[in-house]
Amino acid sequence: MREDDARLMREAIAEGRLALATEDVPVGAVVVGPGGAVVGRGHNAREATADPTAHAEVLALRDAARALGRWRLDDCTLVVTLEPCAMCAGAIVLARIPRLVLGAWDPKAGATGSVHDLVRDRRLNHRVEVVGGVLEDECATLLTDFFGERREA
Repeated sequence: MREDDARLMREAIAEGRLALATEDVPVGAVVVGPGGAVVGRGHNAREATADPTAHAEVLALRDAARALGRWRLDDCTLVVTLEPCAMCAGAIVLARIPRLVLGAWDPKAGATGSVHDLVRDRRLNHRVEVVGGVLEDECATLLTDFFGERREA
């Protein structure tokens, strides 16, 4: 873990909280550029946009690509509050992200080390360094509170 990982995860958590306004699952992501500044942001927006691909990671990658003017993000880091799913893991590989920092692991649908490990599959042309468990308790609490409230309703 790097010194800035926790600070950047706090930014991803803040981004995830924005999803609560539209009753989307509160997952947030930021893309950090080569200079250390955030160049892309995203939070889940599937409910808000009726788009099944509107996951925090995909939206943050799109935002970063627009900001940098290129699809190849091979000098960036993606920081996300929940372990990416298979779709997002594929997008990470295709964007050539070299480093992924995640908060909470997803034992049901995770695709970057828990259930599957698509980002380090040797059959692919790009592999990603995965740093997991950064502010894991904070990230997990955001999700458990969200789903707990839904079960009570």
